[in-house]
Amino acid sequence: MSKSIAGPEIERLIQLLARVPGLGPRSARRAALHLIKKKEQLFAPLSAAMAEALDRVRVCTTCGNVDTSDPCAICSDARRDGTTLIVVEDVSDLWALERAGAMNARYHVLGGTLSPLDGIGPDDLNIKGLVSRIAGGGVSEVILAVNATVEGQTTAHYITDQLAGLDVKVTRLAHGVPVGGELDYLDEGTLAAALKSRTMF
Repeated sequence: MSKSIAGPEIERLIQLLARVPGLGPRSARRAALHLIKKKEQLFAPLSAAMAEALDRVRVCTTCGNVDTSDPCAICSDARRDGTTLIVVEDVSDLWALERAGAMNARYHVLGGTLSPLDGIGPDDLNIKGLVSRIAGGGVSEVILAVNATVEGQTTAHYITDQLAGLDVKVTRLAHGVPVGGELDYLDEGTLAAALKSRTMF
């Protein structure tokens, strides 16, 4: 068992930082030390920003995006093409596609993928909400912008089956998205090409 080298408050900060994706225990210790060294310039403003985000950030009840308003800025934007709906696994994928700027469409965030081994079934995702949005009318095309993983493709097939009785064209991303690749790690040009070259599912 490793001996504590700092007070309980600092140890708690390190433990919480270590839970952030991409930060392990060593990186968390370095980040905590950097924050402490830059207390006035970085730690205090970061703490205030996090407190404000905690108080103001909402999950959009329409699409599942995160924003400070509900509905979010994308759903509220009248200039968006409401006839096209891009379905993504997570908010990070939505943000990646927005950075690419390839389409001025609306989105639907599933909140993950089907994974029976992990106990994640259809009721654990926002699939019913998607079907309801399509059934409500106005959407002519659904673009399944899910990751090219086994779970992503399983989810895409399930969604396609659920939308089979509705009058909507279902397409998927094409060229440039490698098998096993995740959208958040792809560059904007690749994502833009994938959207433009989408194929029928």
